[in-house]
Amino acid sequence: MRRLLQTAAASVWLAVAVHPAAAETFVWPLPAWMPPPVVPGDNAMTAAKVDLGRHLFYDARLSADGTVACVSCHVQERAFTDGRPTSVGIDGTTGHLNAPSLANAAYLPVLTWANPHMTTLEFQALVPLFGEAPVEMGGAGREVEIFARLAADPYYATAFAAAFPERPQPDLFTVTRALAAFQRSIVSVASPYDRFKYGGQSDALSEAAQRGEQLFFDHRLECYHCHSGIHFTNNLKTIRTSTGGGEAGYHNTGLHDPYPDAAPGLIEITGREADAGRFRTPSLRNVALTAPYMHDGSIPDLRGVLEHYARGGRAGSHPQKDGMIVGFEVSPREIDDLIAFLESLTDETLIHNPALADPWPEDHPARARRVMP
Repeated sequence: MRRLLQTAAASVWLAVAVHPAAAETFVWPLPAWMPPPVVPGDNAMTAAKVDLGRHLFYDARLSADGTVACVSCHVQERAFTDGRPTSVGIDGTTGHLNAPSLANAAYLPVLTWANPHMTTLEFQALVPLFGEAPVEMGGAGREVEIFARLAADPYYATAFAAAFPERPQPDLFTVTRALAAFQRSIVSVASPYDRFKYGGQSDALSEAAQRGEQLFFDHRLECYHCHSGIHFTNNLKTIRTSTGGGEAGYHNTGLHDPYPDAAPGLIEITGREADAGRFRTPSLRNVALTAPYMHDGSIPDLRGVLEHYARGGRAGSHPQKDGMIVGFEVSPREIDDLIAFLESLTDETLIHNPALADPWPEDHPARARRVMP
């Protein structure tokens, strides 16, 4: 476990309202075209568990010094990213990787940028909580202290029992499963593009965005080869694909040559030279909200990303650069149209959904010392 932690790369037309008093079974109000995500057999989704997970997600007392919560790197208004090039943990510790969006994380067969072992949200939660390379929340060796803090809170005294009747105390099992349940509830499929593509609303996209869509799916640019399918990524797992494990795509996009030792890509885990510089393809849903871009946050805006691919990458000679990164000619107006299309993937219901928002009062110990981006 410690080795894995140290090497780990650190329509919902109306969003789900969840509360312990609601019906026990959690139901995603998804449109017919979007199948539900896979839920592990040992962590069934319930309203009580999701509500508990939301409180934990926003609670900085999960960190060693009470300053960093999950939301410190995953802010709702930024589609659950943080706006930084790379994430920041306790004591101002800077990580090596950009915080990925948690929207639709339930549909990913692998989590994090470059660790194929991170296949469940329950397991992945151990990295920010207890990982040491880099330190994020700094909980390693302080588990008893952290869980005791939670147990002393009046809300948690009843919430853990409601969510886990057979195991009503805060511990590693219940905390990671509640956090995972809340993250699975962060579903985003209500963008203007969804209304245009699947909802039959022909006026949902501007003319520029429609031209951008044509460019995005054109062989000249090849964007769709990696950013494909319903979530604009070649990483997808739903109840329709669960038996096959889903699809997991990693690519070297010619960003560096060589890639730095701190973030070398999938090769860090596999040891295969072919995996040098390969990182998981992110979803483009809500991409206009998630700057800066790339696994290391080294490109500040969408225009810069498109220009990077138009050039054929920043590191044209890297031996493992993906064969699709060959460059293309594109005019300034076409870039504007592509950006308009990418902006049409923004889901306003996601960023304004009160069921996903901070539940703690401003002066509550859960957030009183919490550091935000």
